[in-house]
Amino acid sequence: MSHQPYVPEKTEMREFTFKALIIGLVLTVVLGAANAYLGLRAGMTIAATYPAAVIGMALLKLMKGSILEENIARTVGSIGESVAAGAIFTIPAFLISGAWLKFNTFDAYIKSSALMFVGGFLGIMFVTFLRRVMVTDPDLVFPESVAAAEIHKAGQKGSAGAKHLFRAMGLGSLFYALGVVQLFAASKDFILKVGKLGASFVRLGAAEDAAKIGTGGTVAVSGPGIFPAYLGVGYIIGPKLASLNFAGGVLAWGLFAPLLMYFLGPQLISAFYGPGVAMADVAWPDMVTNVWKFIIRPIAVGGMLVGAGYTLFRMRKNLANGLKRSLGDVKKAAGQTEVSSRLEKDLNIKVVLGGLAFIFVLMIFVYKIFAGAIGPAILAAVVMAVAGFFFAAVSGNLVGTIGSSNNPISGLTLSTLIIAALLMVVAGASGISGVAAVLGVAAVVCVSSAVAGEMLQDLKVGHILGGTPWKMQVGNIFGILLSSLVLYFPLMLLHGAFTFGSKELPAPQAGLMAALAKGIVGGEMAWPLVIVGMLMGFALILVQVKSPMLVAVGMYLPLETTFAIFCGGMIKGIADKVMAKRQLNDAQKARVGNVGILLAAGLIAGEALTGLLRALWKFLFLQKAIGFDIPKIFVEPNYLIGLVVLALIAFYLIAVPLKNRGAADEPAPPSAVI
Repeated sequence: MSHQPYVPEKTEMREFTFKALIIGLVLTVVLGAANAYLGLRAGMTIAATYPAAVIGMALLKLMKGSILEENIARTVGSIGESVAAGAIFTIPAFLISGAWLKFNTFDAYIKSSALMFVGGFLGIMFVTFLRRVMVTDPDLVFPESVAAAEIHKAGQKGSAGAKHLFRAMGLGSLFYALGVVQLFAASKDFILKVGKLGASFVRLGAAEDAAKIGTGGTVAVSGPGIFPAYLGVGYIIGPKLASLNFAGGVLAWGLFAPLLMYFLGPQLISAFYGPGVAMADVAWPDMVTNVWKFIIRPIAVGGMLVGAGYTLFRMRKNLANGLKRSLGDVKKAAGQTEVSSRLEKDLNIKVVLGGLAFIFVLMIFVYKIFAGAIGPAILAAVVMAVAGFFFAAVSGNLVGTIGSSNNPISGLTLSTLIIAALLMVVAGASGISGVAAVLGVAAVVCVSSAVAGEMLQDLKVGHILGGTPWKMQVGNIFGILLSSLVLYFPLMLLHGAFTFGSKELPAPQAGLMAALAKGIVGGEMAWPLVIVGMLMGFALILVQVKSPMLVAVGMYLPLETTFAIFCGGMIKGIADKVMAKRQLNDAQKARVGNVGILLAAGLIAGEALTGLLRALWKFLFLQKAIGFDIPKIFVEPNYLIGLVVLALIAFYLIAVPLKNRGAADEPAPPSAVI
C-alpha cells in the first residue's frame, strides 16, 4: 500500500508563509541559545523538535494557521538546536586550546559564523541529495519523527501542551533568578577532613577553618546545585543515566581528589603555589579545584575518549548499515529523474551540486587562514567534504533508527578530529595553526552531522503530514543563516561572563576536542593522565557500565552539577514508582510521561534564557557599560531555603503530570520520549 500523507497532495493549504517562517526563525534562535547554554553548562543538549512543535502550534493557532504552517515553523524552529549542538562541541575548543586568544572580536565572529553556516549548509545539501530514498526506507522507523507528527495531528483537536510548557518556563526562570539574587544559596560546598580518628565537616570560606585542616586528607563535598535546568535534564534522561553521570562526580570528588590530597598534599601545594608555601596559608577550596582541573580532568578526557569509541563500537552494526545504505542511496538518488508531485520535490539538483562546489572552494580559503599554508588547507577541505558527507549520511540513518536525541554526534566528530589531526601531522602542519585547522574541520563536520540528522528527522515529519520538501529545505537554509549569524553572541556572552572551561562553564566536549587537537598536532598533552583515564574507561567497559562516556563527563563536571542532575533523575524514578503503585494503564502512563517531559523542557528553557540575560548583565558590568552588578538580597544566603526550592520543583514534576493522567478509558496519546 502506498504512503498516504495526512494532508493529501491535491489539497490547497497555506504552507510556507511569512508568519510561519518568522515564528520558526524566532524559535530557532531562542531554542538554539537555550541549548548552547545547557550544553556548555551540563555537557548535554535536548532535542528541540517537541518544544518547537508545541510552541509553534500554540502561536499559529492564535493566528488561525494550518498544520502545514505548523510543520514549517517546527522545522525551522528546531534547526538552531542542532547548529548550537555542533558549535558548542567545537568552537569553545579554539579558546581552550589557545588557538584563539580572544573571543569578543570581529575576527572570531566571522570565523565562528562561517564554520556554523558552512557546516549547516552542507548538512542540508547532503540530506537534500539523499532525502527521497531515506524517508521511504522501511528499515528506518524514525521514532521521534512519528511522535512529532502525532503531536501535530493531536493539536488539530486541541492541546494543553503549550500551557504546561510556558508555565514551566516561567517557574524555571523564577527559581533561577531567585538563586542569582541570593534569596537562597544555589549551592553549598564543604571540606571533609579525613584524619586517623575519623572525619569532621569544616565549612568552607573562612581562613581560620582552612588553618584548622592541617595536613589531613580532604574530600570536597558539595550539595546538589539548585538549578532548574539540571533537574530538568536529570528528569529527561531518567534515574539510570543520571546515576551514571553522578557516579563520575563521586569518583572525581569523592575518590581521586581526596587520595591525591592525602598522599601528595605538600607536593601539590608546591606545584600550584610555589615552594615554601605553608599548608595553613592555602585556600583549600582553590586547592581542591586545582587538583580537579589539572589532574582529574585530563583523566576524564581519557575516559571520554574511550567512552566515545565504545559508543561507536556498540553502534557498529548501525554505522555499517548506515554506510551501506548511504552508498546505495547515492546510487539511487543519482538515477532519479525530476518529479512533478509537490510531495517529492526537493531543491534542484543543480543548485545542490553548485552549492557544494562553492562551499568546497570557500573552505579552502577559510582553512588557509587557519593553517597558514595552501597544502594543509586543501587537505583539510577534502577531509571536511568526505567526512562531512559520510557522517551526514550516517547521522541521518542513525536518526532514522534510534532518534535524534541518541545520535552520537560527539563520537562522530571525535573520529573526524583524530583522522584530520593525523593527516595534518603527515602533511607537515604543526603548532597552533595546525591545531586551529584540525578544530576547523571538526567544527564543520560536527555542525553538518547534527544538522543532517535533525533535518532528516523534520523531513520525515513533513513526509507523514504532507509537507513540501523543497519548502522545508528553503526554510531551514533561512534558519541556518540566522542561527550562524546570531548564535555567536550567546557564546560570546557566556565566555565573557564565565569563561569556557571554567567551573561555571565546563564545556566538556570542547575540552576533549581541544586536548586531543593539542596532543596530536601541538604535542601538548598530559599523556600519562590521559592513559590512566583510558584504562579507567576500559575498566568501566569490562564491568559492563552502560555508558562510560557519561561517567567520564560526570568526572569533568563540577559535583554540584552532577548531583543536581542525579536529583532530577531520582525525581523521575519516584514518579515512575508512584505510577506503578497507582497501577496506571499504558495510556495514562503516556500522558503522564508527555506532560513530565514538557515540564522538564520548560524548566530548562526558562533557566537557560534567564541565564543568558544574567550573562549579558555580567558581561556589560565587566565591560563597565553598567555601573553595578546584579543586586544581592542576602550576603550569606541560606542553603536550606534552596533545598526547599528543590523539594517544590520535585513536587511540581511529580504532581502535575499525575494530575493530568486522564481517565483509564481515554485513548493513548503519542509518546514524546526525548
